[in-house]
Amino acid sequence: MPAYPQTIHFIGLNTPVGVEWSARNLDVIGEIPPEIDGAFFRAVPDPAHAPMFADDIVLSGDGMVAKFAIQDGKVDYAIRYVETERYALEKDARRALFGRYRNPFTDDPAVAGRDRTVANTTPVWHGGRLFMTKEDGLGYEVDPDTLETIGRWDYHGAFTSQTFTAHPRVDPDTGEMFFFGYEADGLCSTRIAYAIADRDGHLMSEQWFDQPYCSTIHDFAITQNYAIFPIFPTTADLDRLKAGGEHWAHQQELESWVGIMPRYGKVEEMRWFKGRPGISAFHLLNAFEEDGRIHLDLCLSDTNAFGFMREAGGIRRDQRDIQGGLTRWTFDMEKPGDGYEERVVGPPGDMPRLRDADQGRPYRSAWYLSMNPQGGPPLLGGPVGFAFNALLQIEPGNGRIDMMGLEPGMAISEPVHVPSTRPDHEGWLLMVVDRQTGDTDFRSELWIVDANTIAAGPIARVPMPLPMRAQVHGAWVSAAQLATAKSRQPA
Repeated sequence: MPAYPQTIHFIGLNTPVGVEWSARNLDVIGEIPPEIDGAFFRAVPDPAHAPMFADDIVLSGDGMVAKFAIQDGKVDYAIRYVETERYALEKDARRALFGRYRNPFTDDPAVAGRDRTVANTTPVWHGGRLFMTKEDGLGYEVDPDTLETIGRWDYHGAFTSQTFTAHPRVDPDTGEMFFFGYEADGLCSTRIAYAIADRDGHLMSEQWFDQPYCSTIHDFAITQNYAIFPIFPTTADLDRLKAGGEHWAHQQELESWVGIMPRYGKVEEMRWFKGRPGISAFHLLNAFEEDGRIHLDLCLSDTNAFGFMREAGGIRRDQRDIQGGLTRWTFDMEKPGDGYEERVVGPPGDMPRLRDADQGRPYRSAWYLSMNPQGGPPLLGGPVGFAFNALLQIEPGNGRIDMMGLEPGMAISEPVHVPSTRPDHEGWLLMVVDRQTGDTDFRSELWIVDANTIAAGPIARVPMPLPMRAQVHGAWVSAAQLATAKSRQPA
């Protein structure tokens, strides 16, 4: 069997595991509040086969969907591969057939024209269905009970884009899901498909527009009246792909843009705002309106956070030298021009999370991951190669910041938020925490943390009996939502 490359993408917390398993009644240290009733789904990239190229990356790993089922203080766990077309083809061949990250020109000729997505980025729940998504293709529907793959999802043929974002937004009042696909009609295309599905999962609209250049649009935002598309200068080039090169290369001197349109309007109403060159953000915390202005809070850095994207653009910078912070952009929609205001509202970090009820609304509190220098050197792992070691809580309105730091040799993955039944309680955060126990040994735990007293640490911990690979994103689905699953309904 070919060996995995000993690069940052395949060692540490990124060491391939490749095991589908399940367990009931995991040990619980502490007490899980009874109102935590549902399932925590995680997207875990984990390559089932050694890659064709030694410079492969985490983001190419086959998608696995993991599930912590929690009820009455008890915890069950399961993890399975998402059986994408790509996974099935390589499973039959018992080896890798697909080449470099998002470059079909490097594939084995036997899989020419086949679906390349690995569905490894975000679990999405909407309209009674669970999807595993990655923005280079359509999502795959997964049975939320068994984790069996049901199949590729395109709204029964109504959604015509070739791609579906890993970061749709669901309005907490209407239940509608707002989403998009970029490179919507093929490699390196500037075309974007913007769509809306109603609360029951029926496609209501789809419109297409062009971005200024072909960029990686990992995330977007909504308010109660607008849809917001940030465009950062990490670009694709078809000639580079045909030559066997990287899909994405960051262009430090190229300007950024933000497109804003009425969320129920026409794409012809899009208004473009010009931003600073070279900046980058993969994740947006939230957006909301105030007195004719739109505030957009995002995890901004002065260059691309992914080393392989920087290097493809000729940028040589150490990960530790990247500058940035949680930043607020303010757009005055009542004034002409293409400028906007900018101010830093929090320390550097990423993987933000807020209450679902605050989506597109003014919010009091939010959480995101960061680096604590007092926590020692970061563990190797995660999509950028270095894992976070601190959880921050921020209240942008008054500037309050709290932190849950970890001991040296520990790392934390993106949390999910579970609402409380008490109106005066902030709710709970669920997250996986890893600890290095030897040169190549790691132990993982599920932590349950009071969302408003994060510095106190976990109120309950669930040690995991087997190693776990680092996740990308997660989603909390309540027991009430799971009861509406389409897969449970009579055919």
